[in-house]
This record gives sequence, structure tokens and C-alpha cells, in this order.
Amino acid sequence: MPSCSEMLPIRSARRPGCSATRPTTRLGMGTQLGGQRDSSQPLDTVFIWLCLSQTIWDEHDNRTRLVERIDTVNRWKDMLDKCLTDLDAEIDALTQMKESAEQNLQAKNLPLDVAIECLTLRESRRDFDVVKDPVEDELHKEVEVIEATKKALQQKVSQAFQQLCLLQEVRQQLNSDHRGKMETLEIDRGCLSLNLRSPNISLKVDPTRVPDGSTTLQQWDDFSRFNKDRAEAEMKAATELREAIALTIAETNNELEAQRVATEFAFRKRLREMEKVYSELKWQEKNTLEEIAELQEDIRHLEEDLRTKLLNLKLSHTRLEARTYRPNVELCRDQAQYGLTDEVHQLEATIAALKQKLAQAQDALDALCKHLARLQADIACKANSMLLDTKCMDTRRKLTVPAERFVPEVDTFTRTTNSTLSPLKSCQLELA
Repeated sequence: MPSCSEMLPIRSARRPGCSATRPTTRLGMGTQLGGQRDSSQPLDTVFIWLCLSQTIWDEHDNRTRLVERIDTVNRWKDMLDKCLTDLDAEIDALTQMKESAEQNLQAKNLPLDVAIECLTLRESRRDFDVVKDPVEDELHKEVEVIEATKKALQQKVSQAFQQLCLLQEVRQQLNSDHRGKMETLEIDRGCLSLNLRSPNISLKVDPTRVPDGSTTLQQWDDFSRFNKDRAEAEMKAATELREAIALTIAETNNELEAQRVATEFAFRKRLREMEKVYSELKWQEKNTLEEIAELQEDIRHLEEDLRTKLLNLKLSHTRLEARTYRPNVELCRDQAQYGLTDEVHQLEATIAALKQKLAQAQDALDALCKHLARLQADIACKANSMLLDTKCMDTRRKLTVPAERFVPEVDTFTRTTNSTLSPLKSCQLELA
């Protein structure tokens, strides 16, 4: 740094009120004053040099302090910049995770609607098929699982919303602090650029006053550090919440998928059981129809035999009645009389046996017809239940097949759906 003597010329200074040409009345006094003036000139020069040197060093120290302060504020600004960037990235990530949770929550409406529709369809079962079977248990459990997953996802969405509000609040605080740092840097850099030849320097009124709201350096540092630490804490909480939301989404999807598989397994098992029972009933119906046909044929034979025996009885009765008109001694009990009498008795016994057999056959036929009616009613009931469960399985295809692939093909000529009737539906039409 240049010395003061190099920067400013050294001039002799006169004390105020003293003059070099001031006249004296006494020679001694004039000589003494001249000696004192000559001895004070080096002291005044040193004093002026010291003052100038102190001023220069003070200005240099304050410039250095301004540079250091600018560096400190700039470091904090850079930290706040990074913190704001990280905070914006975390807000975007949490927003995307929240939207994903909302989409998953919305997607749970379809499985819930399907489960409720299946329960509603199965309420149309009839008679003995209205039972609380494993399928109904799994459907109710599926509804409970879906409602539980929706509740868990809704809770995570609410937590994400609250965390986003906290992040936005922290961001506003950081942004305010960052703007303050920017304004401070602009002011301090402006102060650093001033010099003795700057045109806009001037004397101010009470520049050393302490403005209201002034803080200490420790308070200033604590304020920015608190904002930074709080932002980092909220970002850490947001990261943990994002991980928790992702875990909840995965767990709920896995639980729902497992329950869907269990429900459809119960449906398939129930359908196989009903198909087995349905086949058994159809076999019994076929055998019963054959038995009824055979029994009806036997009844026709019995009725024909009974009619024949009645004709024979009429013949015997007529012969016996006619022989009662034989005259006098001719009215004897001969072998023909005994033979006709035995024939009548034999025919009456045979007719009684045939009537008994016919009554038994008719009773058996009535029982078989009633059994057939029960079989057919049970078959219709099983067919209805199978049809309902098949509709439920078709409805549940929405859970695995995309909507555009689930839409059935429509005949452009008849405007009806092109579909082949299943054997079960064909049977329903036959029964109808």
C-alpha cells in the first residue's frame, strides 16, 4: 500500500489563530514565538500524517469487512439456492406421488363396484341355493379389503397434502430469506463500489443510528440456519412420506390382487361343484324319464290285460247266466257249470290282482313324476345359480381385461352382439 507521504504532499500547517506575520512589541517574545513555531511544525505534520493514515486504514479495513460480509452472505445465498432447488424437486416428487396415490384410490372404485355387483347378482339365487357359501364370504371379504385399502390411500393422500402445505410454507420462508440476501448483496456490492471520487456520496443525517428491527450477527445467522434446517427436516419428512406412500400403494395392490385371486378361485370351485351336481341331476332326470316311460308302458299293458280279463269275465258271466234258463232237470250242476264257476272265480282274482298292480304302478308313476318335478326344479335352480356365477365371472373380467377389449363385438347388420350360447344357457332356454 502506498505511504501517506506518497499519496499526499506534506505541507506545513499553522495552528488556528496564529499568523507568521503577526507583529511583536518585544524582541525576546518574538524570538521565543518564532522558536515555538519552528518546533511545532514537525508535530503538526506527524499528527496530520497519522490522521490520514488512520483514515486510509479504516477505509481499507471496512472495505475488507464489506468483502468478507459479501462472501458470507453470498455463501448463504448459494446454500439457500441449493435448498430451494432441492425443495422444488421434493415438492414435484411428492406431488407426483400424491397424484399416483389419488389415481390408485380412484382405481379402487371399479373393484368395489364389481364386488357389489356380484353380491347383488347372487341375491337372485333361488330355493336351497340361497346359502352363505365360500364365494359370498370371499366377496364380503373383498369389499372389506377394498374399503380398507381406500381408507389407507385416502389417509396417505391427506398426509401428502398436509406435507405439501408445510413444504410450500417453508419454501415461502426460504424464498423471502433468499430475496433478502439478494437485496443485501446488491446493497453491499454497491457500497463496495463507492470511492472518494464517486459522484453520489454525500453527508447523511445521523448515519450511525441503529434502525428499528436491527438484529445481531448471531440472530442473523440463526435465522438463516433455522430456515435451512427446517427445510431439510421437511424434505426428509417428505421423502419418508413418499416412501411410505409407495409402500402403501404396493401393499394395497398386492392385498387386492391376492383377494381377487382368492375370490375367483372360490367362484371357479363353486362353479365346478355346481356343474358336477348339475350333471348328476341331469343324469337322474334322464334315468327318471326312462323309468317313467317304462312304468307308463307297464301301466298300458296292465290296463290292456285288465280289459281282456273283464271281457273274459263278461263271457263267463253271460254263459253262467244263460245256463240258468235250462228247463227242469236239465238245470243240473254239471262239469261245465263247475268249470264256468271256477273260471269266474279265477278271473275275479286275476282282475283284483291286476287292479292292485295297476294302482301300485300308478302310485309309483305319481312318485316318479313328483321326483322328476323336484329334479327339474333343482336343475333349474342350479342352472340359474350357475348362470349368475358365470355372469359374475364375466363381470370380473373388467378387473383384468382392458375396457376396450372387454366390449363385445357387435353385428353391424343386426346391431346385436355376436356370441355363441354356452351349453348352460342353451339348457336354460330348453327349460324355459
